[in-house]
Amino acid sequence: MGTKVNATNIAKPFREDIKRQIKELTDAGIEAPLLVGLLANKDPAAKKYAEWTGKACMNDGIRYDLRIIDDPIDVEAALDNANNDPKVHGIIVYYPIFGQVESFSGTSQDDYLRDSISHKCDVEGLCHMYRTNLYKNARYLDYPTNTKKCVLPCTALSVVKILETCPGCYDKSRPIGRHMEGRVVTVINRSEIVGRPLAAMLANDGADVYSVDINSIYLFRGGKLHKVEDETVESLVRKSNIVVTGVPTKSYRLPTEWIQPNTTVVNVASFKNVDEEALMKIEGVTYVPMVGKVTVAMLERNLMRLYYNFHHPDKRLKPEKSEKVAANEPWYGNALQLYTACTTTAILALLSYQVSKK
Repeated sequence: MGTKVNATNIAKPFREDIKRQIKELTDAGIEAPLLVGLLANKDPAAKKYAEWTGKACMNDGIRYDLRIIDDPIDVEAALDNANNDPKVHGIIVYYPIFGQVESFSGTSQDDYLRDSISHKCDVEGLCHMYRTNLYKNARYLDYPTNTKKCVLPCTALSVVKILETCPGCYDKSRPIGRHMEGRVVTVINRSEIVGRPLAAMLANDGADVYSVDINSIYLFRGGKLHKVEDETVESLVRKSNIVVTGVPTKSYRLPTEWIQPNTTVVNVASFKNVDEEALMKIEGVTYVPMVGKVTVAMLERNLMRLYYNFHHPDKRLKPEKSEKVAANEPWYGNALQLYTACTTTAILALLSYQVSKK
């Protein structure tokens, strides 16, 4: 028989830590961070996510302002206002708004909006800067001082945190970058929100990750991407230690006969992508039917990281470390400049002396 995992229990310690951080701020007379949500659609999953976010923030002491926008065309202006408001510490836009409809701004308006969120407020970690750093496996914003950790996409991060608790997925005795060495993962989703960043994150931890989309399969391995031509979804699932499903359609079902004993199966879709009753009959299977509660906890965690990176009063009042270094640096750039300046000064002084004698 399989084991069913309750994501609420995994989210609990993260949320307790958030409450502790908020209490430290308020005890010091500092107002709790403000998260602004922008909702401009009637998508049931987006509305549910917004509700969960609001309840979690209220329970954990975070200020939350959900702004309902009637006309999607007004989202960009609302986003600009939030980006430029120093009282706002985090922003989340609930997608889809325009879906994959082409726009003047690029491949899709939703992608354009994701890249328009300031990296100082992007709690979902989906803007261009954070995505680029993730795919480069760059873990800090301020290399080489390494004081500001990057924000990671919160849904993908929630899957990582869940897998860290599941037996046989992560080996923390190994060095960083090799925690999942020897593991094979199949991710049935390649969206920018979940599938693609998740594949990169698990590959960064040492796993072989097969990324499955409607008409292609890619292998993420060792920081490189490989097109896969000689495998099927069935063959990949049969050899995987971990299977992550994220197909956003009610009709999709992953055949349970493909899933091997002792496999970990995580469903990130708003629909159940697998027959739970049949799955739980497979020996040693670990099944996570929902990740939403952990995703919200990661959202809060990202907000606190942004707050301490960019918005905390101590951060705003103190100059950046690089500015301090610049202020204490000598006026010359290197030894050659010092030598040139001294030599020039000596020559000018000598010429001046000779002219005065004449």
